[in-house]
Formats: sequence, structure tokens, C-alpha cells
Amino acid sequence: MLSEPFGLLKVRNFRGFVLFLKSTVVIRYVAKMSFLICSAVWLLTVHLWGPRSADGAPDRPHHDPKHSWDTLQRQKRNWVWNQFFVLEEYTGTDPLYVGKLHSDVDKGDGNVRYVLTGDGASSIFTIDEKTGDIHATKRLDREEQGYYTLRAQAVDSETNAPVEDESEFIVKVQDINDNEPKFLDGLYTAGVPEMSPLGTMVVQVTATDADDPTYGNSARVVYSIIHGHPYFSVEPKTGIVRTALPNMDRETRDQYILIIQAKDMVGQMGGLSGSTSVTVTLTDVNDNPPRFSRKSYQYSVLESVPVPSVVAKLKAADADIDSNAEMDYYIIDGDAPGVFNITTDEETQEGVIFLQRPLDYETKSSFSLKIEATNRNIDPQFLTFGPFSDTVAVNVIVEDVNEPPVFSPLISRMVVSEAARVGTVIGTVSARDPDSSSSAIRYSIDRNTDLERFFNVDALTGVISTAKALDRELNSVHNITIFATENQDPSQVGRGIALITVMDINDNAPVFAIEYETLLCENAVPGQVIQTISAVDKDEPLSGHRFYFSLAFSAANNNNFTLRDNKDNTASVLTKRAGFRRQEQSLYLLPVLIVDSGSPALSSTNTLSVQVCDCGVNGIPQACGAVAFSLPVGLSTGALLAILGCIITLLVLILLIMAMRRRRKTPLFIEDERDVRENIVRYDDEGGGEEDTEAFDMVTLRNLNIICDSKVQDVSPETASVYPYSASATSRTSYKTLPDNIVFQEFIWDRLKVTDVDPSAPPYDSLQTYAFEGSGSVAESLSTLESPSSDSEQSYDYLSNWGPRFKKLADLYGNLEGSSIFS
Repeated sequence: MLSEPFGLLKVRNFRGFVLFLKSTVVIRYVAKMSFLICSAVWLLTVHLWGPRSADGAPDRPHHDPKHSWDTLQRQKRNWVWNQFFVLEEYTGTDPLYVGKLHSDVDKGDGNVRYVLTGDGASSIFTIDEKTGDIHATKRLDREEQGYYTLRAQAVDSETNAPVEDESEFIVKVQDINDNEPKFLDGLYTAGVPEMSPLGTMVVQVTATDADDPTYGNSARVVYSIIHGHPYFSVEPKTGIVRTALPNMDRETRDQYILIIQAKDMVGQMGGLSGSTSVTVTLTDVNDNPPRFSRKSYQYSVLESVPVPSVVAKLKAADADIDSNAEMDYYIIDGDAPGVFNITTDEETQEGVIFLQRPLDYETKSSFSLKIEATNRNIDPQFLTFGPFSDTVAVNVIVEDVNEPPVFSPLISRMVVSEAARVGTVIGTVSARDPDSSSSAIRYSIDRNTDLERFFNVDALTGVISTAKALDRELNSVHNITIFATENQDPSQVGRGIALITVMDINDNAPVFAIEYETLLCENAVPGQVIQTISAVDKDEPLSGHRFYFSLAFSAANNNNFTLRDNKDNTASVLTKRAGFRRQEQSLYLLPVLIVDSGSPALSSTNTLSVQVCDCGVNGIPQACGAVAFSLPVGLSTGALLAILGCIITLLVLILLIMAMRRRRKTPLFIEDERDVRENIVRYDDEGGGEEDTEAFDMVTLRNLNIICDSKVQDVSPETASVYPYSASATSRTSYKTLPDNIVFQEFIWDRLKVTDVDPSAPPYDSLQTYAFEGSGSVAESLSTLESPSSDSEQSYDYLSNWGPRFKKLADLYGNLEGSSIFS
């Protein structure tokens, strides 16, 4: 509290501040001196730097003369503030007293009322309107809010008019050590190489304290290691963790868990603390060389294992890990160079010994090797630990197995002439049993490689001979497989190859290389080359082909073409004359004789077709072959007559065919529209198809008394006698005089006779029916065909005897005497 002559507000209660100063004597003294110095500086600042006008002079109001600058200088200031202090985390039951406000205007008569506004007014801070006492009603936390800004006003109790200017002051929450240090980064993990020197930094830990770092030691933290001695240490001020022992070995222990503590109040008694854990892992370095667990190893392997096969695996132990444990293996010595080799399995770091050449128990039954294992990544700083490699002796024992026979050589090459006779010996294959037992062997041919059985092999001697005639042109090389089987153990079968080459003989004549199409222009001149020919021969003589060309003997003296041998296995065909005409001859056949150079020589005659063509100016053929649909100008009489004779013959044949077809289609009777056929199908045989059906013309039965004379004349002499009813009128009238039952019987017999002699009748029995209706009308026929052949006049008196139906007709013709109306 400042003295009143300086116009200061009398702060009579410093209970909150005094409670804090009671902590220690030194702290109370420092706090009191600091408070006095700060208050003096603040008062001086307010006095010198109060409100001023725009020109720099202290500001003074213009509306009230009593507030002039002179008046203010003379008047004592009544309303001056300082900041208040209040301890955080107050736990008492009564409101915490903060301070007291008082104005010189207040005479204690109750005319002045104090009003408090601002940050936390009414909710946190309360004021007694009459006395000006300020209390804190809630527990404050500096870590949440460090100070509160309030405004105080002294007003008249009755008029509420301000008696003092409003002033602002601060209530600062004073810190106490109520927060322990915390490691905000949580749990720590770190790594440090093994064998690191003493004091190698591992990791730095950091703890924070929420208390006020500017006041006291509440936020001053020191670090210490609680768990982790004697391997690691921590710097008290920085929190840096370092190694405390040199040459820590990962292979002995690879992980450590440290407990680091942070304590405030500079580690003094009564300070708060927090801790965290640090997991430290020792990372590997290559400080351990590879070492074999034994001085020697022994492995067994069958002599029949194929190449390449794994014989054995071995591994050198290395306490390091990852790339520091990688190693390479080498065969540095041994009695079997090139038989074995070794490589590294990258996953297991094992040395894999594999076979490079086949084994033979009978030749060598054991092998000695010296193998070295060396680290790939060697750290020079650890070379003093010794060589980073190790060697071991390996003995490989070869075990005997029953092996199949082995051919020597594996491929036997043989030669045979294609002219060799059946049974000719070609060569011999040989196989042996590699085992010590030396079993006897039988030979045979794999017939899948000799499907046509061209060869045989002697089962005991292995002699191969021909079994069929050979043809080099069909198969020039035979690749057959020979089996060699042990007699003692037939399951042991060896395989060899006989490669038989068939030698050529001259057994094929040369022929044209291609089928030539030779075109000859009509305007060709003598000596013109019209075709160049070559030949091919299926034979393949060792000295190559040599062909000789000439015209065959039959064409040697022809007047049209000649042949020139070009001496290079080709020949040229040339014209001997000009004036070739298609109209005269459009095609020439030229026989060419080709002879090869074999021994004996073979030849063949090949025909070259030459077509005469009509060519353009540039010599390109436009039309070839015979001239169609035109007659040559100079055609001979004989050729013309021959052509006409052929034409006439064709016309006659066509007419005959048409006549026969028309004759077949001509109906037997006039009434085509009444052609009714009734069929009787016979089923008394096993078939016959449509021939089982026989059609009969029923018109004949219905018109028994009407027979066309022209048809009667066409009947052959031998068949005419069986038609008594059509031969004469007497035969027709005979049916009329017979009784009805006899009429039918006679008719049937007559038709049967006709059928028997009919050449078109089927060659088997058939049943025929005829619709015969009797002898007909009582009236005779009126046809003139039945009239007498004499020239006498016709009498019609009989018409009156026919009854009333013919009365009109009798009247017409009965009175005509001597008239011949049918003449």
C-alpha cells in the first residue's frame, strides 16, 4: 500500500499476496522488493504519461472549466489502480479475498457505491458495493487463464452519477506448482549400433511442465534415469540418453528398456515428476566371422544321379544377422576338379554342392573337397577380431547302383546303298554293362523308330542288316533307336542310336522341271527361241547333275522345230520356219529326249505342247488354240462332205427319237378324255416296286364293237389272228348270236389270248378285269364301215322294223329310192 500524500488508493488487505510470500524468507523478501519497485514505476508512468491532447500536452476537457489542466494539476488524484494477485487452486470454503477498492470521495456515509465490470465480473469476482471489497468465488487455474481484466466505477448511490472516472485493473492468477512434467511424445524407441564407444548418443527425451516458467522453479525440469543402469545415462538438463558402457554386444543382449524421470523444482524435495520408457535396440554390425561347427563333413551320393543334382548342403554359423551374415562358399581344393561346384542359397545362406559331371563308381568311388565360407560385407574396423572366413573338409562317397548298358559310341553312323539287297550287313552297334557284374546283353530295335521294318539287328552280336529294299528318294536317312537289355536284369535297358545314311544310285530318269506351257506366235520367224526347258532328277549324284537334251527320234527330222542343248542343264526350242497358222494347225506336240550322266545313264521322253497363238504387234499372245465357229477358206470337198454327213446323221437321229416319243404318247382310242384305268395290285411276291401295279385300258371293253380300221392295220400278222372280233364283221356278229353267259366267256378267252402274245405284257401272272356289258343294242350299227363293199344302193326298209323310236328316221329314208346320200 502506498502512502496517501501521493494520491494512491489505499489497499489495506494483501492477504492473498502475503500467503504466497510466506513460502520462504528469501522469496518473500524478493517478492516485496519487486512489488515496491513495480508500483513506483507504474505510478511514475501514469503521472508522466497520462491522457494528453493532440499537441502532446496533457489532455483536459473543454466543456467544464473546473476540469481544466490547471485545476487538475492542483487537485489530488483520487482513483489510481494497480494489479491484484490471487493464488490459483484455492481450496477454502469461503470466498477468496482479492483486494479492496476505495475512493477519497467516499466518506463512509454510504453515498458512494462501487460497480465492478469486465472479464469474470459477477461470475468469478464479486464486489461489496459499499465497502469495495473484491472476492473470488471460484477456484482459479492459471493454466486455463493467467489473468483477468476488470473495470471499476465509483458512482453516487442515489443518482448513479460517476464520482470517479472508470478505471481498469488486472487480477493476475499467481502460479503454484500444481502440474507435473509430462513427456508429450509418449514412449520412445531408439537404436544404437552394437560395439559403440562410451557416450554415444542414443536419443533425446523432452518433458514439458504446464506451470509458469517465469515464476519460481515450478517449471524447471531435470532428468534422471531410474532404470537402465549401468548401460545408459541421461543428461539432467537436456534429456540426451547416451551409452554408459563401451562395446555392448548385440549377440549377448540386443534390447534394453530404460525408465527416464523428469522432475520440476530443479529436482528439489517437494517437486512433481513424470516418467517415460525408452526401448533401446542394439543394431547389428559385422563383428562375427563365419564358423563351421565341425572340421569335416561326409556325404553319400548314388552314381546314377543326373547332372546337375544337389549332392549336399552345409552351412557356416554366423552370429550376425541380415547383410552382415551373408557369405559366399568356394571349393578351394580337392581331387575332383570340375566334378562338383558350390553356390550360396540366398535365403538360408547355405552352401549347396551340386554335380557338374556324371559319376562312375567303377572309375572313382570317393572325392575329397576343401570348402571355404567368407563374409561378403566386411567392416574394416573389426578386422582385428580375426579373419572373416572359415574352411572345412568335405568327403563325398559314391555308391554303386545297377546301371543300364552303355553304348560306345552313343551314336553309330552307318552307310548303305539303296541298291543293297535284303540281308546286307550295314554295321555293328556295341554296348557294355558298366557294373562289375558285366551281365550279357541282348540287342533289339525300337520299332517306333523303324515302323516299316527296313532293318534288323542281331540280338547277340549287334549286327544291323537290311530287311527290305531301300529307296533313297523316299527316305535318305534312317534314325533308329537300338535297345541293349541286360540278361540278368531286363529292367536295365540302355539306348543307342544308329544313324543310317542311304547312298544314292541312278535309278530315276530325268523329267521336265515343270509342266511347260509353250506359246508360238503366228508371226514367228525361223530360228526364234520359243521355250527354254530344264530338267530335274530325283537322284542326287555326288558330282551333281548333268543333263543332255535332244529331240526324240520320231521328231528328229520335223520341219517345224529344232532343239539346242545349252550345255548348262537347259535346252532351247527354236522354230525352223515361219508361217504358222492356227487355222491349219493350232497345237504341236514335240517329243524331247533327256538323258542324265549317271552310270548307267537313264533317259526319258517328255512331250512339249506348243500352241499357236494370234499375237499383237508387241508379240503378246491374244488368242491361242483352234479357231471356233469359222470355216477355213480353202476347205476341201471331202472335209465338207464329211461335216455335212455328220450333221445329217444327227438330224435323222433327232427325228427318230421324236417320232418314237410321239408314238409312245399316241392314245389307243379316240376318246382320251374317257381314259379310265383301273388297277389291281398283286401282293403275292416279295417286291417289284411300281411293277406290281398293272394298268389296263377299260375303253376297249366298253367299245367292244367299235374298232378303228387303222389300228387293225397296225397289228402284226402274227398277232392279228387273235383278234377275231376285229378281223371281220362276222366275228363281231358272232357275239350277238351267243347267249349272254357264253358271250362273256368267249370274250374273256379272246382277251387272254391277246395278252399271252402281247410283247409288252409283264413276265408274270396278273389278274385282269374287263367291264363288258353284253352284246349291245338290238339295232345294228349305222357305220358305213360295216356296209357291203359293193356299189349298190343302200336300202333303209329295215328302219320301220326297229320300232316307234325309229319311225321318224324310217319316214325320212324309206321313201328315197335309189338315192345315195352316203356316196
